[in-house]
Amino acid sequence: MKITTKFAAALLLTAATAAAAQIVTPVNPGDGVARQAASGRGPTPEQKALSDATLNELMREMKLAGVNQLRAPMNATRPDLPYFTNYDEKKANPYPLPDLLAFKNGKSVKTKADWIKRRAEIKAMFDEYVYGKYPAHIPKVTWSVDTTENVAFEGIPVVVKRLTGHVDNSSYPAITVPISMTVVTPASAKGKRVPVIIGGGNIPPPPAPGAAAGRGAPVLAGRGAPNPRVMGPPVDSSGKQLLDKGWGFVSVNANQIQPDNGAGLTGGIIGLVNKGQPRKMDDWGVLRAWAWAQSRAMDYLVTDKDVDPKKVGVMGHSRGGKGALIALVDDPRFAIGFISSSGAGGANLYRRNYGELPSNLCAPNEFHWMAGNFLKYCGVGHTIDELPVDAHEFIALVAPRAIFIGGGDLNMEPGAIPGDAWQDAKGMFMAAAAASPAWTFYGKKGLPSANLPPMETLVDSGDVAFRQHPYGHTPNPNWSYFIQFAEKEFAKQK
Repeated sequence: MKITTKFAAALLLTAATAAAAQIVTPVNPGDGVARQAASGRGPTPEQKALSDATLNELMREMKLAGVNQLRAPMNATRPDLPYFTNYDEKKANPYPLPDLLAFKNGKSVKTKADWIKRRAEIKAMFDEYVYGKYPAHIPKVTWSVDTTENVAFEGIPVVVKRLTGHVDNSSYPAITVPISMTVVTPASAKGKRVPVIIGGGNIPPPPAPGAAAGRGAPVLAGRGAPNPRVMGPPVDSSGKQLLDKGWGFVSVNANQIQPDNGAGLTGGIIGLVNKGQPRKMDDWGVLRAWAWAQSRAMDYLVTDKDVDPKKVGVMGHSRGGKGALIALVDDPRFAIGFISSSGAGGANLYRRNYGELPSNLCAPNEFHWMAGNFLKYCGVGHTIDELPVDAHEFIALVAPRAIFIGGGDLNMEPGAIPGDAWQDAKGMFMAAAAASPAWTFYGKKGLPSANLPPMETLVDSGDVAFRQHPYGHTPNPNWSYFIQFAEKEFAKQK
């Protein structure tokens, strides 16, 4: 199957509907089109306008990339459809991986000095062909603390700071990019600097004056819920687990900084830098814009008297995991990362034929995550083997700092497909194992073996950790293990 203009438009209409409904698990857009047609419901005018603008941007970038047609995105949940993705390990690895320790000219990397040069070479290729380059000049962000509250979070007294990052838009006042951030630290730690994890939790804003007391924000369940194998056993929230450890957490509103759609590329921080004009093919995509926001949050955190600036981590799940991995690579101030179920475009190998594929990253509802140049590798007549890099090389750029990679398992029960196989935990493990030699140049250790460990086995003997749980698309079963790993890593600091 190939993506045509008509098919792409159908994909986008469903993608807009899914975004509005806050669907958080992989859903093939074509399925929604069929459901819409059967129900007689069409897109709203707003959804149609969004899809039209996104499709126009995709077609513009395809033309610039010299791509006439894209390979079709795979389906995650419907084995009866011809474009259902592969979950057969025998078909999963069609290409050998690029050699992490070989320069483009073929020379081997043998020393730390060699690796530093090779690292720069790898990063330049990811900037050019995968995630896009940061602009030479990005407006400054000025942080202001709007409120400071002493409240209880799940029974624990905390200090909550609500902040706004003011992005200088004097060069193009038509676009405003506010950044909302919340910093939560335990009240018992007053006067002490504590570790915090960006993405470690969220605390809802106080109710408006006169509003009735609510029950709190709903938990968004994955596809297949309430099947207990999908989401896993009940555990304390990540925020409570961090606070129980005496740590804090930070939340940043990523969509506020850069919308999660192709139509928004002329808005947000990307549009502000480009003064409302379309991006160039090697410009940053949405994932890198989200990573930039994490770094701007770090700018504030190093000044916060309640935060230990040497013990700040970044966490993300699913598409958020992709962005968190980029932030961890790009900003050496982050001491550790928890990269959960990040899949294709994140910690999973591009050259792996399992679950989400590069063709999904180039689909109308995801292409904006990447640089426009990435479209070439999804074009009909091209293969992903033409991409000069792969995910193991990007993970290696984290060295010598610590990284925890986690994910779930395949669940083929009715209503539960695909569990977390769409993100491909084995492929992420393979990438982490192939990246591990980079840590040795710093006298540190990566993963101890290239053999996938048994389910629910924490591998954390080095500075690269991995754990796969047997449930669905959720980070919850891995949070306590990440905290255990992070505590050990933080203890190494002098």
